[in-house]
Parts: sequence; structure tokens; C-alpha cells
Amino acid sequence: MNKQELRRNLLKKRQLMTQQEWKEKSDRISAQLLDFPLFQEAKTILAYFSFRQEPDLSCLYKNYHHRKIWGFPRCEGKSLIWHIWKPGDALQTGAYGISEPDIQNPLIKSAEVDLILVPSVACDALGYRLGYGGGYYDRLLSSPQWKNPVTMGIVFEFAYFPELPIEAWDQPLNYICTDTGIKIQN
Repeated sequence: MNKQELRRNLLKKRQLMTQQEWKEKSDRISAQLLDFPLFQEAKTILAYFSFRQEPDLSCLYKNYHHRKIWGFPRCEGKSLIWHIWKPGDALQTGAYGISEPDIQNPLIKSAEVDLILVPSVACDALGYRLGYGGGYYDRLLSSPQWKNPVTMGIVFEFAYFPELPIEAWDQPLNYICTDTGIKIQN
């Protein structure tokens, strides 16, 4: 199966989850993260606002906003620009219909980041992810200034595979977190 077919099938499967199932699996992912020492020690975490029934991590940044600095992306051209965001701060709808922090929110530099939680359609045992096809995270993670932060793909267990089809530009992640556990990649 090629990337486009796999992406389409997995997005459909994600959309077919009931709200209760989606919430329970999302809560299990959040619990996995809360128990993970790397998450506990991280001071600055980059995350995402759930879109199209991606795993919802909102309980983490809503309940732990006073202990962590949270960054969220804005799409600008072909790049992701990261801004600090706290519950109560304004949100805007970006070009893809995804919530984004206000452009006035302070920027986050890569050197300040301890952990990047990467939204994914699927991930594999080698650390590779299948995204939405825009290449935003691959471009980000291939740039020299973003090589140091630890990366963690976030997916439901049904979207975790032994191996995905990959391209030369695909960037592997350090960890994968599913509703059943955290898998160490490299």
C-alpha cells in the first residue's frame, strides 16, 4: 500500500472512532506522557492542537501550563513557526483550518525546546512517521537548528506499524507514544 492509500485509510479509521473511544485513547496517551521521565523533566514542549480526531493532548497543556512552557505552530509559507501559548490566549484559524496561536505571542527558539510532540497519521518501529503530506515536520526536523530537541510521534496504537513506506526526506523520530505505551526508536 502506498502512502496516499495508507493515509486515507487511517484517517478514515480515526474519523470512525466514537467520541468516547477517541477521548479514552487520547487520555491514555496523555497518561503515558505524564509517566514518562523525559516529559516530566522537560521545561519547554512543542505540541499541537488536535485536528481531524488526532490524539487530543489538551489536558496536558491545560493542566500543566504553570509547570511547562508550551509552544504551538503557525504555518507560514512552507515553514512552522513556534509561539508560546497558554490557556486563555487567543487562537486563530490557519490556512488548513487548524487552530494556531496569535502572531503576537512570543516566539520560541529551537535552543529552548526540550521535547517536540509530533502529530502523526501513522508511525513505525523504526521511528518514521506518516504525516499529512505537506512535509512541514520533515523540513523542520531536517534543519540544523532543530536537530537537538527530542522528538516523539503521537499516534493511536492502530496506526503503529512495523514499517512504513519512506522517502529520502523523511526524518525519524526518537520516540513514539501510543495509547498502549512509549516506544524507544533511536
